[in-house]
Amino acid sequence: MEDQNFANHRRYVAGYHYVLSGVLIVGLIISIINIFRHIADQGGLLSSILILLLFVCAALIWGFLRTFPLKAQDRAIRAEEGLRYFILTRKPIDSKITIRQIAALRFAPDDELIPLVERVIAENLSPDDIKKAIKNWKSDYHRV
Repeated sequence: MEDQNFANHRRYVAGYHYVLSGVLIVGLIISIINIFRHIADQGGLLSSILILLLFVCAALIWGFLRTFPLKAQDRAIRAEEGLRYFILTRKPIDSKITIRQIAALRFAPDDELIPLVERVIAENLSPDDIKKAIKNWKSDYHRV
């Protein structure tokens, strides 16, 4: 597996991120057009509305399918990084640091973590700025 760094750390699953999202968008658009085509004759209006509802449900499922596991991963990352920070400093990580910042800090090795946390608190660095500030990237291949 290729070494992970800022440029290549984001992971995309082509079938999910591109194909499925594209199919859902096209299906939603076509089902909306289909409703307008059947408004005048009302012969197929009910089935057109049901098709649209199915695509709306599928789109909601697609969104929840991504966000629910990410929330669970965020909780695990918060716990892991909080424990790592506590082991290194004997203090809890500052509550001002957001989960997105903590998720970015997971790429920092132990020797860079404490100064980087201090910078995050002082400068309120964005997750991308945190990742760019890391000199020796610590890979995380577990999150998709």
